[in-house]
Amino acid sequence: MNRSQLPSGTLSSGTLPKEAIDRSLGFTVKFWGVRGDIPTPGFETLRYGGNTACVEMCAGGKHLIFDGGTGLRALGKSLIHEAPVQAHLFFTHTHWDRIQGFPFFVPAFHPGNRFDIYGAVGANGASIKQRLYSQMLRPHFPTPIQTMRSHLQFHDIAPGSVIELDDVVVEAIALNRSNGALGYRVTWNGYSAVYATDIETSIHTSVNQVDQGLLYLAHHADLLIYDAAQVTGSQPNGCDQLSSVWSTGVEIAMLAQAKQLALFHHDSDYTDDFLDRVELEAQKHFPNAGLAREGLTIQLVTAGSHLSHES
Repeated sequence: MNRSQLPSGTLSSGTLPKEAIDRSLGFTVKFWGVRGDIPTPGFETLRYGGNTACVEMCAGGKHLIFDGGTGLRALGKSLIHEAPVQAHLFFTHTHWDRIQGFPFFVPAFHPGNRFDIYGAVGANGASIKQRLYSQMLRPHFPTPIQTMRSHLQFHDIAPGSVIELDDVVVEAIALNRSNGALGYRVTWNGYSAVYATDIETSIHTSVNQVDQGLLYLAHHADLLIYDAAQVTGSQPNGCDQLSSVWSTGVEIAMLAQAKQLALFHHDSDYTDDFLDRVELEAQKHFPNAGLAREGLTIQLVTAGSHLSHES
């Protein structure tokens, strides 16, 4: 199957009902939390959702989770009746909006489940294990991580790491950011999805200034999940605010020849109505762009299909 045979507008017309995700076969991406900074419940955020970052990918029978914001709690509830649960949890970095759901991830408390956890060593030398441990210590949290009865295996990784999970390959690169955040590319059967957030580019950044590692990661991706909040140089309510949210992501998707673009990590101040406007403007320039919403499910290849993509 080549790219020209894939349906257009997959972010909208190719989505699945919330309960329809098949974690056994195929390649499916589901959004459980799409906000940055802090959870934003309320009437103005109902359509896009208020949980912080968490994305689930199921590829070739492997279960991968990216970031553990408050969306991880909802994901955990969906897994509670599955036993045993085995998944790989990748952290981009450990800002609070990426880890605050981890202490509420119920499957981690059940014996018999297994989770492999990946993340980079911090600038202070702290491992991913140490950072997840510390947020669950008193006085910050009443229940220590030792009460999680599942098998937790921690892996310190670095930019350039390649994790091979049978026929699923996960590549990690450093994003252009001072906190050392990682971006990930997941490839299975010739299909690929890229998770690249917290990039903090400027609205004045030209295409020639885009980080080459990011372009490598996103090259010909079937889905590029890209940051739509951390754009510097825009003042609240300024005339350039609307375009700053989508323009860099669209430019990178076009330059990298990505098939689809999902704008993600929405600013906590952005209402549903504002995000609707962002999506309409982005689609004028890149029709296969869309804004991630909680519950949005994108099926890159259906279960039972063994046809590989042609690059």
